[in-house]
Amino acid sequence: MNGIGMRPYDGPADLRRMQELARATWTPSARHHIGGLAWSRFQHVGREPQWPTALWERDGETLAWGWVTSPGTLDLLVHPGHPELADEVLGWFREVATGDELTVTILEGEERLGEALVRHGYRRRTVDSPFLVHMSRDLDGLPEATVPPGFVLRHVRGEEDVPARVAVHRSAFAPSSVVEESYRNVMAAWPYRPELDRVVEAPDGRLAAYCLVWLDEVNGVGELEPVGTHPDFRRMGLARAACLDALHRLREAGAGTAVVSPRGDAGYPVPMRLYGTLGFRVGDRTTDYTRPR
Repeated sequence: MNGIGMRPYDGPADLRRMQELARATWTPSARHHIGGLAWSRFQHVGREPQWPTALWERDGETLAWGWVTSPGTLDLLVHPGHPELADEVLGWFREVATGDELTVTILEGEERLGEALVRHGYRRRTVDSPFLVHMSRDLDGLPEATVPPGFVLRHVRGEEDVPARVAVHRSAFAPSSVVEESYRNVMAAWPYRPELDRVVEAPDGRLAAYCLVWLDEVNGVGELEPVGTHPDFRRMGLARAACLDALHRLREAGAGTAVVSPRGDAGYPVPMRLYGTLGFRVGDRTTDYTRPR
């Protein structure tokens, strides 16, 4: 098709190509950020066999990609100049998926992608289910980040902090599959910066809360992913402080906007409320399309 070919994913260099497409097609209402893709791919180890992934390219330029989570969930990105590739990705998905039901999650505003899904027999899920909301704010007028006496705001210092950084994440998101090996992979991934991996250190030396923010320098936008607090330190305002500290560092690095995508349904309301107090405004939300395989 016009010299466009499909090939399977072949390691971290291909993730960079997927990120480049996300960066090239970024808009304020975009679903994918280069940082979120890095976090999603590297936060776990041993998942590659469960993630059939393919890229559609022409002359070395990535124009679309599909990323399946077995048995039957697809994430995809299609260059707006080549909307016909959505049909190619959806056809490939049906071939490689193994589940009895196929699911694709998109933003409600992705109308052309929604039309492609309907053409392929998908229907929008109407029953209540978890969804994400796209939130954003500019980085002017940020409040100062403050922590209780004895607590310290700082960045991750490198290898010496890996065990504690993993421990606070696993406590915040228990049960979690993040381990020291996978976090080292995150730290080695583009565009991770240790100075944007912000933590709150407690008086006893433990890490109590954190906010990892990823900078897209070209578009001047950073994404918060992930944010968490150790259960022993909740209701102390530490996640808020870590986020504000991260947003200040993000602004110093040249960003003008920050985005985050928390759950928006009633089943997990706290993060969305937190980001609201930080000045993030609610934008588009995700919706699921499903069909029998």
